[in-house]
Amino acid sequence: MNKIILNEKELPKKWYNINSDLPVPLPEPKNPEEKDNISKLPQMFSSGVLEQEMSMERWIKIPKEIREIYKRIGRPTPLFRAKGLEEMLDTPARIYYKREDYSPTGSHKLNTAIAQAYYAKKDGAERLTTETGAGQWGSALSLACSLMGLECKVYMVRVSYNQKPYRKTIMQIYGAEIVPSPSTDTEFGRKILKENPEHPGSLGIAISEAIEEALQNEKAYYSLGSVLNHVLLHQTVIGLELKKQLEIAEETPDILIGCVGGGSNFGGTILPFVKDKIDGKLDCEFIASEPVACPTLTQGEYRYDYGDTAGMTPLLKMYTLGHDFIPPSVHAGGLRYHGMAPQIALLVKENIVKARAVSQKSVFESGVKFAKAEGVIPAPETCHAIKVAIDEAKECKKTGKEKTIVINFSGHGLLDLQGYEDYLTGTLPENNK
Repeated sequence: MNKIILNEKELPKKWYNINSDLPVPLPEPKNPEEKDNISKLPQMFSSGVLEQEMSMERWIKIPKEIREIYKRIGRPTPLFRAKGLEEMLDTPARIYYKREDYSPTGSHKLNTAIAQAYYAKKDGAERLTTETGAGQWGSALSLACSLMGLECKVYMVRVSYNQKPYRKTIMQIYGAEIVPSPSTDTEFGRKILKENPEHPGSLGIAISEAIEEALQNEKAYYSLGSVLNHVLLHQTVIGLELKKQLEIAEETPDILIGCVGGGSNFGGTILPFVKDKIDGKLDCEFIASEPVACPTLTQGEYRYDYGDTAGMTPLLKMYTLGHDFIPPSVHAGGLRYHGMAPQIALLVKENIVKARAVSQKSVFESGVKFAKAEGVIPAPETCHAIKVAIDEAKECKKTGKEKTIVINFSGHGLLDLQGYEDYLTGTLPENNK
């Protein structure tokens, strides 16, 4: 079976909330000393997503309006068998990839962008502010706001703003306003630029700028593309569909792999499978692949830290490199984040999820192999997952084991061709250090 396609009637009707099934309770957000950042949350987020953020209900209904838009943007997405890659690697492993690049903006990000825009509109908001790294999230929220009749302001990390100009074009087509971060539009951005006019930016800084603007506008909410519980909740449509598709293929996954920056696409893929593993019903490895240049899970500390650089968010218990960490300017801009989704961090701490760091050159090499074998050009972020999958498939060749390996193909790389050009011409740094 080369591909498994679900019909629209099989689209999940509920999102899955892992909070009630975690092996230990998720540590709650905290206020920093002498600040009350938690009290600002209702000014930053819609009531709908705040309720989901704190919910302990296992299943949360997906509103009909959101489900209808999901169908319009291509959900359910297909699951493909990577037979070309299997043949190239001469491996006994069976490799599958979930095609989240099928969305109009080319990645998984629309799954939560639509939901967040829906709940903001329901609350009477007129505008959403956000950050973006590589531009996949910014593109998704720009489209979601267009569909919901909302204004959208995107603070795009400066190095990605310069590396990926056509992401900016896509956001502008959808009607969004985009500025490079750090910017002169906010007090915090101006402070950073005064200290370093050539600052490359970071997701932490861009988050701070987007929050600052949202807090100053009573008709605006802030929208985050990863990390938080409600974001991973919305992304569980990926894993829920995947479960059905693997059943149709009569496959049981031995390894599930996704790239991680903040944790949303990886979480959306694995969370519906986690309880089965905890209950002993599934023997599956969950592998989170991150850049060597931003090794949050493999080298970070598990502690409370801010989600942004300015310290405007509550403190979250997560693996972190420090909220003032500025990652090297690797092409995988969506993975240049200092922290990690608390849910994913806890699962790593409990040894349910494994983390692996891979180098920039190796991920582009893997992306080229995948493109030659399967015809699809992966985003640099997605290449991190593909690199680990190739390593695991090679190990299967050594041992002779016939494992089922599943990749979340989180996004295509058709707007990341400069990175591929640098790789092909030999000018790509190992990790941009």
